[in-house]
Amino acid sequence: MVSSITASLRLARALNADLTEFQTNLVPYPHIHFPVATCAPVIFPEKACHEQLAVAEITNACFEPANQMVNCGPCHGNHMACCLLHHDDVVSKDVNAAIATILTKGSTQCMDWCPSGFKVCINYQPPTVVTGGDLDKAQRAVCRLSNTTAIAEAWARLDHKFDWMYAKHAFVHWYVGEGMGEGEFSEACGHMAALEKNYEEFGVNFVEREGEKEGEEY
Repeated sequence: MVSSITASLRLARALNADLTEFQTNLVPYPHIHFPVATCAPVIFPEKACHEQLAVAEITNACFEPANQMVNCGPCHGNHMACCLLHHDDVVSKDVNAAIATILTKGSTQCMDWCPSGFKVCINYQPPTVVTGGDLDKAQRAVCRLSNTTAIAEAWARLDHKFDWMYAKHAFVHWYVGEGMGEGEFSEACGHMAALEKNYEEFGVNFVEREGEKEGEEY
C-alpha cells in the first residue's frame, strides 16, 4: 500500500501524482483528512490463473468493501475526493471508462460540489510482491485512496469502545504511570466525538440537498 502511494516519486509514470497532490486533492477541509485505502486485486497463488485483470475489473474491485483496509460500507457514505493509483500497461481512457461505469451504478456517490473528484495516477512499473508471501504477483494492480463520509462508521465504533473502556477506567493506570493526566482522556474523547459528528454532518447535508433536488424535479 505504501509503495503504491510513493511509486510516482520513484518510477516512470504517465500521469503523475506526488504526495503533495494527494493532500491537496483528498483534503477539502483541514479536519476531514482520513482517507480509506483499498488495494486490488488480492490474488492467492492457487487462484491466480482464474483471475480477470481487466482495468474495469480491478477498478471495480477497489470499491468493494472486502478489499478495504477500513471496515466501513462505501455505499453508506459519499465521496469528497478519490485517487486511483494504477500500475503497469493502463491507459487513462480505460480508467475513465471504468470510473464512469462505477458512478453510473449508483453504489458510489460523490458530493454535489465535487461530482468529478477522481484523480488518476498511472505507473508503467508492474506491481511486485514479497518473495515467499501469501499473495501471487499480478500483471496490474490499483490502489485507491478516498475521502468518504462512510468512515464515520469506523469512528463511531472506535468512539463507543473508547467510552466503554474509559467508563471502567480500564488500562488508564498504565498511561497515568507514564506521565499522562486523566484529563487528557476526557479531552481525547471529546475530539473523537467531534470528528465523528463532522463526518456525519457532511453526509446528512448531502442527503438533504439530494432530497431538495428531487423535490424540485417533481
